[in-house]
Amino acid sequence: MLRLLSNISSILMLANLVTGFAPMVNRNQFQKNQGLQAITLDGQEIRGEITPLGNFVLVRTKDTLAATSGGVLLPDQSKERPTEGVVISAGPGKLHPHTGVRIHNPVSVGMSVLYGKFDGTPMTYNDEQMQMIRDDDVMLFYEGVKMTKQNVQPCRDYVLVKLDKDKLETESGVVIAAAVTKDYMPCVGTVFKVGEGRMCSTGEFTPSPVQVGQRVKFKDYAGNEIKIDGEEYSLVRMVDILCSSEVSN
Repeated sequence: MLRLLSNISSILMLANLVTGFAPMVNRNQFQKNQGLQAITLDGQEIRGEITPLGNFVLVRTKDTLAATSGGVLLPDQSKERPTEGVVISAGPGKLHPHTGVRIHNPVSVGMSVLYGKFDGTPMTYNDEQMQMIRDDDVMLFYEGVKMTKQNVQPCRDYVLVKLDKDKLETESGVVIAAAVTKDYMPCVGTVFKVGEGRMCSTGEFTPSPVQVGQRVKFKDYAGNEIKIDGEEYSLVRMVDILCSSEVSN
């Protein structure tokens, strides 16, 4: 009996060599044997990498760090500032609902982006926390290790405004204590950079109504405060800017 089983096994192995067929192997076991990592989405294994559609963008969230006066880096949990992340994958852009024109996605893989804290849909992709946002949620993007004044670019209809540092004073000239003004958000500053403009249905941009160097005032609480190279800026949509003026020489 043992000799018979051995002969049958040998015949099957020979048949596999001749026909080119191999015994079926479990997919998980095959990936393990090949050193491949299973791709998972929200804890469930999927067949391949996910691809964002339309104007969706898959982003890996960065840890937001702030330096203390002693140089120690601490997580910034005190303010609801925009969230920073790295683009893992991006769709080609959305189609305009009336004209069918493809509105291109302004960001691509590898770029760093800033977007609203509560924007998008959270998901766990390959055991990492990700966020699926829309390109409309992106306020600013840049390429490089960190955000600097040289590499940042406001997205589309956003304007980057350098905020004034003037101290608040009463009419009698008394400086108001910082504790009293901690929730005050300045809404006046100088235009530092502008985005491409507001997108039209034709896929073209309407240029920014303000230019770099102009003084602007925008709606209260309309800006999104960020810090770049130790200086305070605000990202404001063009429609939220109330007025502008030229800087006197």
